Amino acid sequence: MSLKIFFAAFACWMACGTAQAADDCFNEAAAYQGVNPWVLRALAWYESKGDPSAIRRNANGSIDVGQLQINSIHFGDLAREGVPHRALIDPCVNVYVAAWLLKQKMVKHGNTWRAIGAYHSETPRERDAYARGIQKVLVAWGQL
Repeated sequence: MSLKIFFAAFACWMACGTAQAADDCFNEAAAYQGVNPWVLRALAWYESKGDPSAIRRNANGSIDVGQLQINSIHFGDLAREGVPHRALIDPCVNVYVAAWLLKQKMVKHGNTWRAIGAYHSETPRERDAYARGIQKVLVAWGQL
């Protein structure tokens, strides 16, 4: 786990607040993690239509927070790295954490649609359906 990403995200939350342009966060977080910024944007659109205040309560009791719907399963890891779950409401922190999570899936699955789908679920049927949804967003935006 990269402490730098959490410190960068937390510093952004503390210093930048929501004043930093969202587009900058997507570009900077993507560059930092080596992921595609358009994929991050598509994830945000697909998850919440880019709503930084989005909160979803899931049937399994977990919650998803922010524009990239960071699941509460990650709260413990984030807290251990000094990032409180309430920081995920900040759009920039949310993007940085999502970029880190996506990078972890890319390390596991390679730079593939499987990795993009695994952002949502490791279950093959759900993973593949999610990846197709992201692909449709990217096609609609002219990025594929």
